[in-house]
Amino acid sequence: MLSDLNNKTKLKISYAKAIFYTITIGYALISIFPFIWSFYASLRPAGDVFKFTLDFSNLSFNNYIEMAQSHPIWKWYINSIIVAVVVTVGNVYINAMAGYALARIDFPGKNILFLTIIGIMMIPGQVTMIPTFMLLTKLGLVNTLAGLSIPFLFSSFNTFLMRQFFLAIPTSIEEAAEIDGLSRIKIFFKIAMPLAKAPILTLIILTFMGNWNSFLWPSLLSSSQDIYTLPVGLSTLSNQYYSFPHQVMAGAMFLTIPMIIVYFIFQRQFMDGFANTGNKE
Repeated sequence: MLSDLNNKTKLKISYAKAIFYTITIGYALISIFPFIWSFYASLRPAGDVFKFTLDFSNLSFNNYIEMAQSHPIWKWYINSIIVAVVVTVGNVYINAMAGYALARIDFPGKNILFLTIIGIMMIPGQVTMIPTFMLLTKLGLVNTLAGLSIPFLFSSFNTFLMRQFFLAIPTSIEEAAEIDGLSRIKIFFKIAMPLAKAPILTLIILTFMGNWNSFLWPSLLSSSQDIYTLPVGLSTLSNQYYSFPHQVMAGAMFLTIPMIIVYFIFQRQFMDGFANTGNKE
């Protein structure tokens, strides 16, 4: 009788696993289908982009070649890379230092400052967009790559992320470093930063992806093609007067593929960063 009960339990577990895997695989297929179809459509002739048929006889990279020849896509690519890299590097150092200071250094008003940062996280970016635009206008940074980068060098969420990780580092490590004669700055760069590899990689991926795909702010601040980032440039390929759907599909692949490569390279560190942030041993 006990063996029958065990068999029934195992059978229920097997059914539960089968249902779970079926739902997971189904969700994964639904999620990845738009990307697969977009890539397939980007290889088809202009007249066949919106035809939902499978025809592999006329696939080619002509849309990519035409896209690169008829539009300054490489200029848009370079602009996107510059903005994304500058903002990402700035976030790594500025937010890591801010998070470390909030976690390890006692100074007047620290708690108030931390609550202010938490409050900033609750404010939608659209609320501060107009004041930021007016400030950049006064500074002469409208329609410049600096204007696209400077407002995003600091992130309240990334500061919170780094603070939570630094709180989990045992203070005994830093105390031992102080006994060895290391200053606070050297402790930060030689001990804290190397230990924060996982959350820093998470910060890098989130920040780079967010700025690489950013559209609203670059579209407001950019008025010439020389300053367009890739998402803004692609938006000019389709308006009320003309449309190039085959080139839009090819451009979408130009925009998407780098993000997929970055994510697959760092996916393990990305998941470990979220799993370990804030956990104290």
